[in-house]
Amino acid sequence: MATLLYNIGQLLTMDQYDGQVRGKDMSNLPVYENYAVLIEDGKVSKIGPSSQLESEPADEKVDCEGRLVTPGIVEPHTHLVFGGSREHEMALKQQGVPYLDILKQGGGILSTVRATRETSEQDLYKKAMFHLDRMASYGITTVEAKSGYGMDRETELKQLRVANQVGKDHPLEVVSTFLGAHAITEDYKDNPDALLDEMAAMFPQIKEEGLAEFVDIFTEKGVFTVEQSRRYLNKAKEYGFDVKLHADEIEPLGGTQLAVELGAQSGDHLAVATDEGIEQLANSDTIGVLLPGTIFYLGKGDFARARDMIEAGATVAISTDFNPGSSVTENIQLIMSLAALKMRMTPEEIWYAVTTNAAHAINRGDVAGKIKEGRQADIVIWDAPNYKYIPYHYGVNHVNTVFKAGKKLYTRGGLHV
Repeated sequence: MATLLYNIGQLLTMDQYDGQVRGKDMSNLPVYENYAVLIEDGKVSKIGPSSQLESEPADEKVDCEGRLVTPGIVEPHTHLVFGGSREHEMALKQQGVPYLDILKQGGGILSTVRATRETSEQDLYKKAMFHLDRMASYGITTVEAKSGYGMDRETELKQLRVANQVGKDHPLEVVSTFLGAHAITEDYKDNPDALLDEMAAMFPQIKEEGLAEFVDIFTEKGVFTVEQSRRYLNKAKEYGFDVKLHADEIEPLGGTQLAVELGAQSGDHLAVATDEGIEQLANSDTIGVLLPGTIFYLGKGDFARARDMIEAGATVAISTDFNPGSSVTENIQLIMSLAALKMRMTPEEIWYAVTTNAAHAINRGDVAGKIKEGRQADIVIWDAPNYKYIPYHYGVNHVNTVFKAGKKLYTRGGLHV
């Protein structure tokens, strides 16, 4: 099966650099005009000017009519599998109740923990598939999915099994992360180390069954300290996991520095990262995954200092942080607008942040985030004339067509599954 995309107005291949794109290099974004892309057997076989490729034989020829074409979006931080919802907490947020206070009252993460424990594996599967469908409609083709709403063996394994099963059954690729250390449950409020020990005891089974690629932890005041996080993640590394951190989201505890120290694939949130943390991040291979939707939705705190990070030379990605409590959206395009408006990222930087750098943040830099000859054809055609238009025109879906591995997955009007 061969498909030719031709008469492309602007083509972003994101193929200017071999690895992650650092700092000021994120402003270098070559744009190819009036180009064509030939897809054969699910992979990109040729890229070149439309005038040279329009005569190529193909089963289907798609006239892009001057539209923007980019790689599929990579989503490097989501909490995909969960039970219930938390719309009742919005009133507390409107009253200005801090998130950590909501957590102390049994709300927040703990509310979702109860709902997830009570929800069957089948119902969690249906819910996760629904959210993956919606992500696909926004141009996302690869998704990271965290557990963390069980914090007991049975429920954490249930979440990981669901994430793995939807990854097999849904066209989108799903990359799984074990986040058993997401909060301190009521049973362990006086002994959080015991909870960490229980979660760490699951490492052998998770590794043996291939249920997760990463281990993550919430390093935050009132949750897990830097030292607890260091001990826990070092143990995860001993079992062969790559590691991530929820770091410096609310209080500047030094989670960014710990992510660098441990060689974490990414440090996520980083809303209150210090000057020292930013400097260390810039001199490391750890990727800063910034989540402006969380700050926007909670309505408190400062947005991550993306400009300082980029100017220092750090690698930056962005993500929805899709979850039921602090960033309830699958709309990565809205997050791109927030990155521009609230973190002062340029359109060029934003596109690297949702493609190449996002792919590297979940160890998929060699298969996702680029349009490249020989690589899987994860491609989006946008109802937009140029790449600057997407973050500019906010709050709506600009996707026209999504290809996953060369197959048409979504067109405006519905999914093809």
